[in-house]
Amino acid sequence: MSSLPMEVVVMLGETIEKVLPITIVLAAVFSVLSHFWACNPAEPWWRKRELTTDIVYWFFVPVFARVLRIGLLVLGAGVIFKIHDADELIAFYENGHGPLAQLPLWLQGLLFLVLSDFMLYWSHRLFHGGEFWKYHAVHHSSEEIEWISAARFHPVNLILGTIAADVILLMAGISPNVMIWVGPFTTFHSAFVHANLNWTLGPFRYVLATPVFHRWHHTPIDDGGNTNFAGTFPIWDILFGTFRMPEGRIPDNYGKDEAEMPGEIVGQLAFPFRH
Repeated sequence: MSSLPMEVVVMLGETIEKVLPITIVLAAVFSVLSHFWACNPAEPWWRKRELTTDIVYWFFVPVFARVLRIGLLVLGAGVIFKIHDADELIAFYENGHGPLAQLPLWLQGLLFLVLSDFMLYWSHRLFHGGEFWKYHAVHHSSEEIEWISAARFHPVNLILGTIAADVILLMAGISPNVMIWVGPFTTFHSAFVHANLNWTLGPFRYVLATPVFHRWHHTPIDDGGNTNFAGTFPIWDILFGTFRMPEGRIPDNYGKDEAEMPGEIVGQLAFPFRH
């Protein structure tokens, strides 16, 4: 076996080794929380339809994202910074570079969260229109929103969304070391906002995205599906007029705009290219 396929296999094993214990913890936490504070009456997440599809996405997406992120960083270093040697590449990215790398790591992490969320807000809005929607529709196809629904994304959506934001900020000079704590936070928070919880966090609803905030985004387009685009900080929706949190109401209708979407992952990956 050539070195590249072997490296991919090793990366797959390393990713699964990291993701599996996190998955077990998240499953336990959200099983307990949704039992006491469910937003919508529903079967437990492990009995949801299309569970197998979501589990495959849950393990496929981190591997895909990691491989693409590294590949694009290598390509960017070669094209923009004229760095091609493997050791020089490692040294270039290891602790960041330029003015941003001189900032305290906590500040780099905060900048990463804010700037990536700003970029993702706009890419998210982009995917809600025109030819881009058919890729993002995969994420909106689930009629039972649960914590494990968080990873249901088409690869094209990932490439032009989170992967692109990560690559841009790391190439700009932010140290990859910020991922030590940014990574766990984004993984937990993404699962949190998709969990079947009735939490709004009161006045903090304007500071941090919550399950109810994001569940409105998964409702039909004419109800709330074109609002609440922010992944982490609702301030973007407040500033740009897309914030929606109706008083005295909770969302309860999801995925109905995509009735033609196949339920299995192969059909979903092919869906945009057949429409």
